Amino acid sequence: MLEMLQVSSRALFGRRFARHILRLTRVYWTSPDALRGGLLLGLTVSLELAAVYGNVRLSVAQRAIFDAFGSKQSAALAQAVTIFIGLALAFVLVSAYRIYVRQRLEIRWRHWLTDHYLRQWISSQAYCQMELHRKVTDNPDQRVAEDVRNYVASTLGLSLSLLSAVATLVSFSGILWSLSGHWQYDYRGSHIHIPGLMMWVAILYALLTSWLTHRVGRRLVPIQFDRERFEADFRFSLMRFRENVEVVALSRGEEGERRTALQRFHHVIGNWLQLIRAQRNLVLLTTGIGQTNALVPLLVAAPGYFAGNLTLGSVMQTTIAYAQVSGALTWFVNAYQEIAQWRASIERLFTFTEEIESTCADLQRAEGLRVERPRDSVLRLDHVRLNRPDGAVLMEDVDVAIKPGDRIALLGPSGAGKRTLLRAIAGIWRFGYGRIELPEATRTAFLWERPYFPLGTLRVALSYPSPETTFPDDKIREALHLLGLDALAHQLDEPQQWEQQLSGGEQQRLALARTLLHRPDWIFLDGATSSLDEDTEKRVYALLRERLPHAAIVSIADRSTIAQYHDRRWTLVPHGAAMALQAA
Repeated sequence: MLEMLQVSSRALFGRRFARHILRLTRVYWTSPDALRGGLLLGLTVSLELAAVYGNVRLSVAQRAIFDAFGSKQSAALAQAVTIFIGLALAFVLVSAYRIYVRQRLEIRWRHWLTDHYLRQWISSQAYCQMELHRKVTDNPDQRVAEDVRNYVASTLGLSLSLLSAVATLVSFSGILWSLSGHWQYDYRGSHIHIPGLMMWVAILYALLTSWLTHRVGRRLVPIQFDRERFEADFRFSLMRFRENVEVVALSRGEEGERRTALQRFHHVIGNWLQLIRAQRNLVLLTTGIGQTNALVPLLVAAPGYFAGNLTLGSVMQTTIAYAQVSGALTWFVNAYQEIAQWRASIERLFTFTEEIESTCADLQRAEGLRVERPRDSVLRLDHVRLNRPDGAVLMEDVDVAIKPGDRIALLGPSGAGKRTLLRAIAGIWRFGYGRIELPEATRTAFLWERPYFPLGTLRVALSYPSPETTFPDDKIREALHLLGLDALAHQLDEPQQWEQQLSGGEQQRLALARTLLHRPDWIFLDGATSSLDEDTEKRVYALLRERLPHAAIVSIADRSTIAQYHDRRWTLVPHGAAMALQAA
C-alpha cells in the first residue's frame, strides 16, 4: 500500500523516473552482449525507418491510383496498381522482419536483465534477509518474471514506435505542408491563405488531445502498479495450496483455503473494476479523437475540391498525409495505456532494486554479529550475543568451539533460541554481537524438519546444490540403499514434485542420502529425523558416524532419544531475561 501511495503521488515523468530508466537500461547496454544487441538494434531501427519510407511511397502510389480513376485512364491505372502491389509486397516483408528482429533483441535483453536480478536477489543471502526480516517488497518472483518482461517489451515497443512517429512526422509533414500550402478560402469577398494549413491543424489537434488524454488517463499508473501486486498475491495463494494439498486435506482446511483465495481475489476484482473504469474513460476519449480526426482533412479540403482547385488524388493524399502526421503527433495519446503499464513496471523493478541494495548495505555495515572464514579447522563462537529483530536479547555470552568429528546435542526449552543459533552459524541471522568463525574451504549442511528439493528429476534433487552430473549412478544408488530407499533407484531421471510424492519420513531419508553424497565437514540438524521411528533414527546416526567420521554434527535435541547419539551436550538455560549456553 505504501508503494502504491508513493507511485500515485509522483509525476508521470521526472528526474527520479529518468534515473530509474538510465540504471535499468545500463544493465544490458554495458553487458558483454551489448555489441550483439547493438547490431540487432541497428537493424531494427533500419527496418523501422524502411517501413516509414514504404508508407511514403505507398501514399504516392495511392495518389496515382485515384488520379487515374479521376481521369478515367485505364493504362495509367494498371501501371499505378502494379507499382502499388510491388511496394505493398516489399512493405509486408519489411514489416515482418521488423517485428522478428525486434523480438530477437527483446529476448536477449530480457535474458540479461533477468540474470541481473536473479544475481542480485539470490546472492549474499539478500533474498533470505528480505523474506525473514524486512518483508517490504511484495512478490519478488513476480517482479523478476513479469515486470522484467513487461519493461523490456514496452521499452523497445515504445521507443521504436516513437522513432517511427518522429520519422513519419519528418517524412509526411513536408508532403502535408506542400499539399495544403496554396489552399485559399473565400470569406466575405476576401481571399484567406494560411501556408501549410493542414500542418497547423494537425499540431493544434495533437496538443489539445494529448492534454485531454493525460488528464483522463493519469490514474492508470497507480492502478496498474496495484494490479500486478494483487494478481501475484492471488496466484501465490493458489500455489501455496497446491504445494500443501495433503496437509490441507488432512486438516479439513478446504473451506479456509477457499475463503483466503477469494479474499485475495476480491482485491483483484476491486482493482480490475478501477482499471476498466479508467480504461473506459480513456477509450471513450481516444476513440472519439480518432473518429473525429478522420473527418478533419476531408472537411478542410472539401471547399477547395468543390471549387475545382484540388484533384481527387490530391484530396486522398492529403488525407493519408494528415493521418500519418496526426498519428505521429498524437503518439502520446495512442501509447498512453502502455506508458502507464511501462511506468508501473519500472517502479516495481526499481523499488525491488532499492530494497535489495538496502538489505545488502545493512548486511555489509552491520557492526554487530560477524561471520568470518579463517584458515582453521575449528568452528568458534566468540562471545556471541543474539538479539531478536526488535533488539531484545535472546542469548548472550556464547563462547564455544566445535572441532572436526565432534557430536554435539543442543538442548533447551522451546523458544530458547536453538534454531536461531543455527541460523547465526549459517550467517542468515545478523541481529546481535560477537564473532562466528566458520573455517574457510569447508562444506556445511543444514538439515531441517522439512527438506527442500528443487523442481526436476530425482537425480537433481539428490545432487542439489551441485550440478546433476556431479555423482555417478552407483554412488547415488548406494546412498539410497543405505537409507532404505531402494524403490527410488529406478526413478533417478523422472521429474516429479518430490515433496508431494514422498512421505515425511521418505523426504527426510532422501535429504540424509543427499548429505552422504556431498560428505560435508559440518552437519547441523534441526528436526531432521522427526518423522523417523526410533530404530531408523538410531540407524541414521550410526550411519553418519560410520560414513562421515570426520564431520562435526550438531543436532537440536527436541526428543530425548537424540541426545544419546552425541558425545557432548550444549544446554540453553535461563540467565536473567535471556538465555545462556552451558557446554558439557
